[in-house]
Amino acid sequence: MKNVLILAYDFPPYVSVGGMRPTSWFKNMHRHGLYPIIITRQWSNEFRDYRDFISASHSKETIIEKTKEGTIIKTPYKPNLSNRLLLKYGDSRFKFLRKMVTAYYEFAQFVFLVGPKKELYLAAEEYMKDQQVDMILATGEPYVLFKFASQLSSKYNIPWIADYRDTWSQNRAASNYMLKNKWESIFEKKYLANVKLITTASPVFKKNISELLPGKSFRIVSNGFDLESIEAASNIRQGEEKMSIAFVGAVYDWHPMKSFLNSCCQFVKKEGNPEFEINFYGVNQSHFKYDIADLLKMEYPELEQYVTIYPKIPNEELVQKLATNNLFLLFNYYTYMGTKIYDYLGLKRNILLCYSNDDEARELRKKYYNFKEGNFGEIRVQEDLMKQTKSGIIVKNSAHLKDVLAMYYEEFQMKRTIQCNSIGIDDFSRDAQVEKMSDIIFDLLK
Repeated sequence: MKNVLILAYDFPPYVSVGGMRPTSWFKNMHRHGLYPIIITRQWSNEFRDYRDFISASHSKETIIEKTKEGTIIKTPYKPNLSNRLLLKYGDSRFKFLRKMVTAYYEFAQFVFLVGPKKELYLAAEEYMKDQQVDMILATGEPYVLFKFASQLSSKYNIPWIADYRDTWSQNRAASNYMLKNKWESIFEKKYLANVKLITTASPVFKKNISELLPGKSFRIVSNGFDLESIEAASNIRQGEEKMSIAFVGAVYDWHPMKSFLNSCCQFVKKEGNPEFEINFYGVNQSHFKYDIADLLKMEYPELEQYVTIYPKIPNEELVQKLATNNLFLLFNYYTYMGTKIYDYLGLKRNILLCYSNDDEARELRKKYYNFKEGNFGEIRVQEDLMKQTKSGIIVKNSAHLKDVLAMYYEEFQMKRTIQCNSIGIDDFSRDAQVEKMSDIIFDLLK
């Protein structure tokens, strides 16, 4: 049994897409001859909103949990001044001061050992003083974990793997991304200099990162669905009372949300009080300039009664909720696969991919799309996967969406269910990807 020390900031009970990848490693690596040691922070998950990310931990001591799968080391978390002000006074006060404090830590953490995240480094170092570790694996973001892994690798002469769930200095999401990314690219090159291997979930990310870090070895390790959660929901039937469309996860400015809601609004008007509902689960709207509830009230009041917005819930519970729906909404990520498509596949419900050729979506993509595409611009990985698995409909544009909704509604009225005939989804479980990652680690250790 080889010991793998894993630096993973996002980890249950915190509810995030980023935590699912290291969770699958922890739950499954022992089946492939690896013993994972997770270094993470303490999460309370009591608010189920942004406050969980910045609230102080209940304990000031490091908590160590040992199970048959591995060891979890949970470090204490003390919010910085910016977060304490936000928690106490809300978002409307001390904005400038909070921005200055946040900027300081964002920039300084790559030079000095400062900020709340430093506790992960200290805990990892303490563990490695007298425990055998064969490989270090850091998954980002936050990408300061790559700095920690690089320094631990040098200090203890242990190889490390950098796992990119996204791109680091090439991400264009921040409003000041040109300054921020230029600064971070210096440290990305510095701390990745001694990396043994880079893993990423996307060929596009591999191409972009390799342009910044030429000569590095890469392997693609995709995301996937949690087989245990999917199997637990396999006997849950689709809802029969209303045709329901579910959406889960983050909404971005480049998503054609308004177009989708407008088409649904027109569908509702045409059908005249249909048996229909839209369910948004754990929607992160921090990257979207509209609040969905406010958007409905201001622009689509006829649709309000058909929409329900749920708070964040743990993934196992989320999958159970999703399984009761008839259709899943997926916005086009173009060259990037995303993560939610895998749960959609595992649950075997038809996917509505919006859109493949819509004028409004195209303009939003030009204006807001965060990912550097290069010559990958015409590759549509989600569309290819949906065609391969026959898992739904690739909706061309808003006009086509109205026809698709009418078609599915007719089927629902006749059968009280919507049939999905997807094929070949077993290869897209996280279990299969953990086996792949484990093989990679053993190959490196040889």
